[in-house]
Amino acid sequence: MKLKKITTDFFLLMALSTNISFIFGPNPYELVITVIANLTATILKLGEGRILATEMTAASLVADLHLIPAAFIYFLGDVDEAVSLAIGALAVNIISILLSIIEAIFGYLSEE
Repeated sequence: MKLKKITTDFFLLMALSTNISFIFGPNPYELVITVIANLTATILKLGEGRILATEMTAASLVADLHLIPAAFIYFLGDVDEAVSLAIGALAVNIISILLSIIEAIFGYLSEE
């Protein structure tokens, strides 16, 4: 097992799950955890040599560009707009998970 892949996937899944949790029950702590988890996943994806690394990094950057403004907007008082931005980040996080699954399949096929 590769520790960096496990750590990256952990933070990616953590960002996805806390993002869903924030959407269903807007809580500032969940939003902050989502932003931190997503930023950490983005940083971990930088410089990876995997096949879909570029696409996965781009997806994380898009999610970051949804979640960071969502945090500012939430703390300015517009919870509905923050949730809308979080829904956009959720869509991108789902795509990122799908890319990670495809990457794992490519890895297993290349080992055979």
